[in-house]
Formats: sequence, structure tokens, C-alpha cells
Amino acid sequence: MRTKYLNMDRLLSNIKIEIPQGIYLKDPESSSLGKKIIQNSIVLIEDIGFEDFNFKKLGQLINSNESSIYRYFESKHNLLTYLTSWYWSWIEYQLVIETYSVNNTKEKLYKAIEIVTRTTEEDGKYSHINEVLLNLIMINESSKSFLTKDVDIENSEGYFISYKRVVQRLSEIIKAYNTTYEYPLSLASTIIEGALHQQFLKVHFKSITNCDNKTTPTHFFTNLILKTLSDGE
Repeated sequence: MRTKYLNMDRLLSNIKIEIPQGIYLKDPESSSLGKKIIQNSIVLIEDIGFEDFNFKKLGQLINSNESSIYRYFESKHNLLTYLTSWYWSWIEYQLVIETYSVNNTKEKLYKAIEIVTRTTEEDGKYSHINEVLLNLIMINESSKSFLTKDVDIENSEGYFISYKRVVQRLSEIIKAYNTTYEYPLSLASTIIEGALHQQFLKVHFKSITNCDNKTTPTHFFTNLILKTLSDGE
């Protein structure tokens, strides 16, 4: 068992998170400045919010010219889209690694729901990415990356492929558990978006959710999905 998890750790450590090239002008992973931009943009967006965030403030934080940031990203929208794409790629790899050896379809579904709904912990494999802060950005800001007039254009250019792959992988796990269920994609996207929404509600609108420090979104969605799929059998 220990050997299996060590092998998983080695595999994860060798994985490079791939982001659609159209999102950035220069790959931030290719330089120390680029990584500094990503690291500090996460800190700043989580601190002041996306509306008040701009490249001038980021440049001041990292002691670099605003123009140097524009060499990597055309706009703060593209930077946010980069961060959300990175997050979903990271979630996808967790889905792949943590479920690949699980043969029982119910256990695999339990694990998949856990992965996409659980509280995020920092992953030391990516030193310039604070996944805990990035998860807070996903909860509070991620919809701003696609609720725009240009969403169809950006979708056609592959901006959201990481997000869509997570939905598709989860839907395949749902379908494997209940082969007759007719709406696996809709259910998968509901789980993924709903988990972020419940995390938001339990902090800001506590009176309209049952999720709290004891009842997590993972508990809720595991209960909901297993009952939904069992009823559909």
C-alpha cells in the first residue's frame, strides 16, 4: 500500500500542468518572473478581489514594471482564466491518479465526488501556487472567467478545455456506476459547480445551506448523488 502511494507521488511530481496556449502570450512557467506573477496574482486577487485587482497593483507587489506583466498576459481576464484553467487541470490529475486503481465503481464514484468537492489543502509539489488561496478564488471569482460576452469565442479557442475535461471524466465515472442514467454530464457539471456554490454559501449565506463545519459539501453531494443514481437504477 505504501509503495502504491509513493508511486502516485512520483507520478504527480513529474506532471506538468498544461494550459491552453491562447490564454497567455508567454508561458509564465518558463521564467522566474512568470512564476512570480502567478504566485503573487493569487495572493492579491484573493486579498482585494478581482474587481479591484489590476496589473499596476500586481507590478508594485512584485517590484516589476506593469509592462512586464503584459508580456505574459493580454489582460487581467486572461490571467484569471489561466488561474482557473490551472486549478481544473490540477483537479483532473487528482481524479486520474486517485481513481486509476479503484476497480469498484461505487468506490470510484465516492472518491471522485470527494476529489471535486473536498476542502483544498496546499500541495507542496507546486511551490509557486498556493492551492488553498486559489480555491478561494475559484469559489468567489471563477465564474467571471466565463460569464462574458466573449465566452463562445474563447470556448472555441479551447480556453475552458481543462474544466470540460473534469466534467467529462466525472460523467464517465457516473456512467460506469449506473449505465442506464440518462444525464451523466448534467449531473457531473452540477456537482462541480454546486460544490463551489455550497462553499460560498456556508461562508456568506449560512441561512440558506445545510453545509457548515460539520456537514461538508462532500457529505451533501455524496448523499444526493448516490440517492439520485440508485433511484435511477
